[in-house]
Amino acid sequence: MSAPPTDLTYRNPVLDADWSDPDVTRVGDDFYLTASSFGRVPGLPLLHSRDLVNWTLVGHALQRLEPESEFGVPRHDCGVWAPSLRHHDDRFWIFWGDPDQGIFQVNAPEIRGPWTRPHLVKAGKGLIDPCPLWDEETGEAYLVHAWARSRSGVKNRLTGHRMHPHGTELLDEGKVIVDADRIPGWFTLEGPKLYRHDGWFWILAPAGGVETGWQGAFRSRDFFGPYEEKVVLEQRDTDVNGPHQGGWVRTPSGEDWFLHFQQRGAYGRVVHLQPMRWGPAGNTSRSWGSPRSSEAESGGGWPVIGDDGAPVAEHRRPDLPAQPAAAPATDDDFPGGRHGRQWQWMANPRDGWATQHSADGLRLTCVRTTDAHDLRTLPNVLTQRLPGTPCTVEVELRLDSPEPGARAGLAVLGDAYAWIGLQRGTDGTAHLVHRFAETVAESERDAGHPRLVPEGGVRLRIEAGAGARCRFSYDIGDGFRPSGQTFAATPWRWVGALLGLAALAPTGQGHAGTATFTRFRISPA
Repeated sequence: MSAPPTDLTYRNPVLDADWSDPDVTRVGDDFYLTASSFGRVPGLPLLHSRDLVNWTLVGHALQRLEPESEFGVPRHDCGVWAPSLRHHDDRFWIFWGDPDQGIFQVNAPEIRGPWTRPHLVKAGKGLIDPCPLWDEETGEAYLVHAWARSRSGVKNRLTGHRMHPHGTELLDEGKVIVDADRIPGWFTLEGPKLYRHDGWFWILAPAGGVETGWQGAFRSRDFFGPYEEKVVLEQRDTDVNGPHQGGWVRTPSGEDWFLHFQQRGAYGRVVHLQPMRWGPAGNTSRSWGSPRSSEAESGGGWPVIGDDGAPVAEHRRPDLPAQPAAAPATDDDFPGGRHGRQWQWMANPRDGWATQHSADGLRLTCVRTTDAHDLRTLPNVLTQRLPGTPCTVEVELRLDSPEPGARAGLAVLGDAYAWIGLQRGTDGTAHLVHRFAETVAESERDAGHPRLVPEGGVRLRIEAGAGARCRFSYDIGDGFRPSGQTFAATPWRWVGALLGLAALAPTGQGHAGTATFTRFRISPA
């Protein structure tokens, strides 16, 4: 096992959980990052750092997904795709693509808000990964975006627009500014981030797919092209597959850094920090748009990311003031019945799902549903990201519902899922139950034998080992006992596996009671 990082170095990933499709910006001495949130609510997470290594979650920019009617049920791989975060005209701006609706924008005077309601900048199917640019030299504004073939039949292209400086509308029909079908060996070009540097328009964009692709750079003297391209980061002989899309940021002292993701199966897309510099003049690129001009031939250098184009596992820290170790919160005592920022519902929440009270503990209503057989279909499941390293997850549960069939528990959710918890029997007794559903299954079945338990609370535990292989156990007062077989957590299509807290009941009349979760803890294994 390698030695731990020192005070002078850091080790990747710097965000070891599913912070998918990250983008980053700097304002003064502060760095801010956002990421895809897909169909979970609240959306557009907002992270803060002062050293690019230690990050905390400070809020969300999107409190509800619109239209409300479409996100009243889980749509796990839809919603907010690949946002871009910028600071312009004393405001924060986030643009993102909803592949089923179009390109949206929100903005705020401060990172903690208040954020505007989503504004549709461009309607259409398959419009994804938008990124704006305000050219401070000319006053012009631009926007570039990619395409999702699943909705539009188009992929591997980047389309550019002139944009109103107010960021509210586009001023033309758009033009394909990079067609990667015309670049030998390139496919699935997406995730563009647009910059102005050294007299050039720069687009940093990945290609080749999230698991096996590379990071590319494109440059042109004119926004609409022609662009020339170069691969600037690729896996080579490292264990960092991808490496995929992210954002460039410059520190106050002039250092350049690049944050990007790596796809890691059930753990989702973890975030790496790479050193970056601008190489010497010269050109080893190709140009697809037209013959390369002499100006392009004699242009300045290309970005050099990582260790001469390969990802680094450990590196000298950025030249920034030392900061205490920090990471997005995971533990929660649920003071007053309120959950922390790290939690997200699987769809737009409704009144009455959680009850505030004077003590600690999350009091969830056992929501009546016809879908009690499949947690993947329930909007009222509260989730957070599964850590990217082996860990132990624990929570205490008390089932306060007398309703026959009412149940509550702790889950690992993905295309397949498993959960452990309590269920009320028809005779009023409480049973410890452990259930799972395979990817192709439409309903769950027992993963362990149900067990009659005394009234009171139960402590639930998931031990997530290497490869996100999960062992479930419970403690009803006489020590932890294992339950069922090892369960291999699975991701959704684009989303890593999630930890979830759920309370539900069969259909019927009247209030079905509540379940109370206390002392949620995640500790290193």
